[in-house]
Amino acid sequence: MNCLIAVIGPTAVGKSKLAIRLAQDFNGEIINADSRQIYRFMDIGTAKPSKADRSIVTHHLIDIIDPDEPFSLALHKDLAEKVIADVHQRGKLPILVGGSGLYIWSIVEGWLIPAVPPDIDFRQRLEQKAKEKGASALFEELRKIDPVASTRIMPTNLRRIIRALEIHQATGKLPSQLWHKQPPSFPVLLIGLTTDRQALYTMIDARVDEMIASGLVNEVTELIYRGYNLVLPSMSGIGYRQIGLFLQGKIALPQAVQQIKYETHQFARRQYAWFHLKDTRINWFDVYGNIQEPINSLVETFLNQTG
Repeated sequence: MNCLIAVIGPTAVGKSKLAIRLAQDFNGEIINADSRQIYRFMDIGTAKPSKADRSIVTHHLIDIIDPDEPFSLALHKDLAEKVIADVHQRGKLPILVGGSGLYIWSIVEGWLIPAVPPDIDFRQRLEQKAKEKGASALFEELRKIDPVASTRIMPTNLRRIIRALEIHQATGKLPSQLWHKQPPSFPVLLIGLTTDRQALYTMIDARVDEMIASGLVNEVTELIYRGYNLVLPSMSGIGYRQIGLFLQGKIALPQAVQQIKYETHQFARRQYAWFHLKDTRINWFDVYGNIQEPINSLVETFLNQTG
């Protein structure tokens, strides 16, 4: 069982459901690789597995910090690797699940992430600059400092741009020179879920409607009541930001819902930039096909070969 299965793909495609089934069939435990499900009190808008699902199969790295606590890729990687080792030690199968490309690949490819602590003042200065001049100004700054790093970061990903500039400011070195890889010692099976783009958008829209019906407005209201400001990184995510604008009286609820759907469509497209359909390491399955049997067969073969 000293191996790892990773279930990846765009949002709303059914990763959690498949992972739970695999965990049941192959004595596994699930390790979260979603950058938003780490937060407590944020259940509906993050599509967090239900308490019932988590009672069926053990889930790790869900509800581990409050919405106003700092978190980093390096910390997630460290925690995930410790959980994987523990699951191995207990003779079970670790199943990494999520749509956050950074979280997935940092573990699967074994990224060695620079141990540079956050510089809050530096970050706030750059965030203010981005507000005044746009994220493109910071991206151009990064491109001039480290052209290689700029090819690995999306121009709209403000957090990663600031982090790269922060690393350069703290170490005086090029971020790309500090990004090394040391693949894990155990084999990894990558299972990707996908479907036709329009079908995926329909699935996303249905999920958003379900979130609203399940009480997303009340969830955001409760978070604000608890004192979590809408400018927090956790609260500025898709869904929470738009409902926050609605609660502030800046937009109507139907407009907020449409914005959530539209931005989630965009997010799904960005996820495909991390998980390429032509990546031969990934075993892709269209969710509108009969996939459970062939996926189980693939896993059985993988486990027999690695056992």
